[in-house]
Amino acid sequence: MKDDPLPRSNVTSHQASAQSGALGLSAPVFPSPNSALPRSASPQHFGPPGPSPLIPATSCPVSNTATPAGHVDWRRTLIQYIDYLTAECGLSRNTIDAYRRDIVEFIEVLDDRDICTASGVNVGVVQSYLVRLGERKLSLSSIARHLVSVRIFLRYLFIVGILGEDLTTLLETPKKWQRLPQTLNHSQTDAILSAPQPGEPFYSRDRALLELLYATGMRVSEAASLRVRDMNLDVGYLRCFGKGGRERVIPIGSHAIDALNVYLRTLRNVLTESCPDVEHVFVSRTGRPMDRTNIWRLVSRYAAAVGIKGPVGPHTLRHCFATHMLEGGSDLRIVQELLGHASVATTQIYTHVDSSRLKNVHSRFHPRQ
Repeated sequence: MKDDPLPRSNVTSHQASAQSGALGLSAPVFPSPNSALPRSASPQHFGPPGPSPLIPATSCPVSNTATPAGHVDWRRTLIQYIDYLTAECGLSRNTIDAYRRDIVEFIEVLDDRDICTASGVNVGVVQSYLVRLGERKLSLSSIARHLVSVRIFLRYLFIVGILGEDLTTLLETPKKWQRLPQTLNHSQTDAILSAPQPGEPFYSRDRALLELLYATGMRVSEAASLRVRDMNLDVGYLRCFGKGGRERVIPIGSHAIDALNVYLRTLRNVLTESCPDVEHVFVSRTGRPMDRTNIWRLVSRYAAAVGIKGPVGPHTLRHCFATHMLEGGSDLRIVQELLGHASVATTQIYTHVDSSRLKNVHSRFHPRQ
């Protein structure tokens, strides 16, 4: 989900190209400085009412889905909206799909209330939509995320001239508690990484995948889309593309490098015999790229095998990466860059997870110990 533009990197395209070249990676393609690159749309990042950074008024086409009588074809409008987000805003497929699902539900509310004109859309309709979500026992975080989707859609309707009033100025995102991410201690993490056993059919692949997730803190979608040409194991770096197509270069530890080298020299060649054109690093038994669901199931299975209770997935290893880096004394800004967070505020949550770090800071600086 995305609603804010990404701040431009403090590295110029020339510097980044030179850096990638030095690492043995092909030069990246950078967007123009004026292109809108929205970032992750968690509700707490949705700014105060005003012109939407995601939908600049100067670039929105005027909609022709409203008839002279004021009748609006909501589904046709949704198609145009999704086309706009795809073509103009550069959002990822996952984000587009999430917006589409949320707005389809909102349109169902409009249909249930027989609202087929723009004048029938008001704050009360949005409240009815939120009530429906509450009746489904959705968490406050999920409801807030749906509201972000609706706010951006309403802003779009106002910009293209379907709505005569910007209703987003009347809507507030509900406040919610900030949950601490679930992490594992060092011994639990080591147990998961050691769970694949030699002799298992996919031992080298699974070991390489687990080591890479923990060594880099990559998102599961980034690991699933990683290509062989995006890695330079001799230098010890890889390049991945995160939310909004943002590129970052991440160092790889020696354990992950060794596991990847073994996998790439052996099992991957066997798995891709029937699909030689596949560029992705991690492939299934059929030689096709692994998707997010496959990777999530793999991590969960190994976590259960070593006796770790509760839901454990690829994002848990990402949390462990960040928490353990901070425990080791890493600078918060460095962890932010490695994780690919647009704002350091997102990374700061991990400082609350590391209780030993908090205790150390307290003992060093509080006047009465």
